[in-house]
Amino acid sequence: MTVENKDQSVEHFLELIKRSRRGKFKVYIGMIAGVGKTYRMLMEAQALLRNGIDVKIGYIETHNRIETESQLPGLPIIPCRKLFYKGKELEEMDVQGILHSSPEVVIVDELAHSNIEGSKNQKRWQDVVDILNAGISVISAVNIQHLESLNDEVQRVTGIAVAERIPDSIIETADEVVNIDLTAEELIGRLQAGKIYDQSKVQTALSNFFQPDKILQLRELALKEVAHQLERKINAEVPKNIKLKEERFLACISSNNETARNVIRKTARLASYYRSRWIMLYVQTSTETGNRIRLNKQRYLINNMKTATELGAEVIKLKSDSISSSIIAIAEMHEITTICIGKPHFNIFQIILKTAVFNQLLKKLSASAIDLIILS
Repeated sequence: MTVENKDQSVEHFLELIKRSRRGKFKVYIGMIAGVGKTYRMLMEAQALLRNGIDVKIGYIETHNRIETESQLPGLPIIPCRKLFYKGKELEEMDVQGILHSSPEVVIVDELAHSNIEGSKNQKRWQDVVDILNAGISVISAVNIQHLESLNDEVQRVTGIAVAERIPDSIIETADEVVNIDLTAEELIGRLQAGKIYDQSKVQTALSNFFQPDKILQLRELALKEVAHQLERKINAEVPKNIKLKEERFLACISSNNETARNVIRKTARLASYYRSRWIMLYVQTSTETGNRIRLNKQRYLINNMKTATELGAEVIKLKSDSISSSIIAIAEMHEITTICIGKPHFNIFQIILKTAVFNQLLKKLSASAIDLIILS
C-alpha cells in the first residue's frame, strides 16, 4: 500500500468514527404554520422521557397555543441565554448550555431561525450541526417554505418572499423526516377555532397564507419533499455490489441574476433527487471582466456562487470567449451526465446561439450521451 493510499484509508476510517459518534437527527416538516409540528415534537419528548431517555428542551416556540403548551409540563428545559440587541433584551438558544448538559436528545424548534448578531453561528441549523457533531441527537421542525431550493416556488404560490431559509443539504443529513399533514379544511377549521392564532389575527391569516388553493400547493410541496427524502433513504440502502449509473449535473449560469438563481436551485433539486454530485459553471467572457461588468451583477454572481456552494455544488469559474467549448470541456473532464442551462431568451443561450460551436455542442452531447435540460 502506498503512502497516499494509507492516508486515504486513515481519513476514511476517521470519517466512519465521526459518523458513529454523531447524534441522530429527526426533522418534522409541515406545509404551513399550525399543522402541529411543535406539538408532535413535545409528544415525542414526553414518550422518550417516560421510557427513561435523557431528553431536554433546547428551544421551543409554542406561540401561546394551549394544546402545545399542555405538552410542556415535566420536560426539563435548558434556559435560553439573554442578549441585548439594539436596546432590547432578547433570548437565544444556549448552545453551550446544551453541550455542557449533554442530554441524549434535545428538542430544537424553529430550525430556519436567524441568530442574533454576535452569536457563534448565523443560523440555528448551524447550531444543530454543532450539537449533532457533539454526539447529541436532535429533534427539530421546519416549514416547507424555508427550504432554499423551493424558495422561488413558494414565493410564486404565496406571493411572499421567505427571508429565513435552510440549505436542502440539512434535510438530506436527517436520519428521519416526518411530514405533519392536514387537509386544507382541517387546517382552516383549526385556524377559525383560534387554535393557531389569536382571533384578532384569524381574518388576516385567511386573506394571506391560509387560502385553500395556497394550502393545497404547499401541501403538495411538503408531500413531495418527504417522498423524495424517503426515496433517497431507499437508494442509500441498495447493496454496494450493485453498480448503479452515477448521475452528475452541470449547472451553467450567466451574470443574469434571476436566470442563474433558478438554474442553481433547480439543478440542486435534481442532484439531490439522484443523490449525485453537481457542478456550477460560470464562464466569464472578455465583456464581463471586472471593469466591464456592473457592480450589481458582480454582487449577484458572488451571491449565486455562495448559494450554489451552500446547496452542495462544486463551483468552477473559467475565463473564455468560447462558452460552448468550455461547457464541453468541463462536462468531459467531470464525466457529466446532464447539463442544465436557462431558457433560450437568457444571456448564456443567446451567446451560444451566436456561435457555430452550438451545433458542435449538440453533436458532442448526442455522441457522448449527455442530456441537455433547458430550465424555465
